[in-house]
Amino acid sequence: MKRTLLRMSMITMIFMTLAMCQNKGSIVMSEKNIENAVVGGGCFWCVEAVFERVEGVIDVVSGYAGGHKKNPTYKEVTSGGTGHAEVCQIMFDKDKIYYDEILDIFWEAHDPSTLNRQGNDRGTQYRSAIYYQGENQKLAVQKSIKKAEKLFDDPITTEVKELDKFYVAEGYHQDYFENNPNAPYCTFIIAPKINKLRKKGTIWEE
Repeated sequence: MKRTLLRMSMITMIFMTLAMCQNKGSIVMSEKNIENAVVGGGCFWCVEAVFERVEGVIDVVSGYAGGHKKNPTYKEVTSGGTGHAEVCQIMFDKDKIYYDEILDIFWEAHDPSTLNRQGNDRGTQYRSAIYYQGENQKLAVQKSIKKAEKLFDDPITTEVKELDKFYVAEGYHQDYFENNPNAPYCTFIIAPKINKLRKKGTIWEE
């Protein structure tokens, strides 16, 4: 709860700074220090829960990207007919963590060698994906994949393409693990992954 309130306070401060500086020609925090990454690694509840526990990450929003349907709903995406993947938009402070490091955690938090599947979650909506924004992110992704290829026995199947549009998922998907810690998926899938990454030092202790 405290972590959620802290993130909300930081985001509020960013937008307040934007509002105050937009007519003054100042370099504001969002332009100088804040960047976002959009990645998919299976169910977005898992991806969100992992990155909400990474030092330097300000906020994580679950949503959809990579498809052709405008303003898709969860039901439409899970049907597999929209072309979208479940993804998370990760807002982070570049003074505390680099995009390259976000990608390192991304590879560690899921298996990119299983096509359209993570565990028992099957379908194109669960594909491994990176939707880069700008040439710098594109080059960083290419470099990161070459490094990640050494970590897996099978070829990486991650879809890599420029982000077209990110659609925010329905409200009940946001902070899902935080709000539903006793739900079966959270208990048997997300919690063990969190504990594993915590023991490895990938994410911070609570």
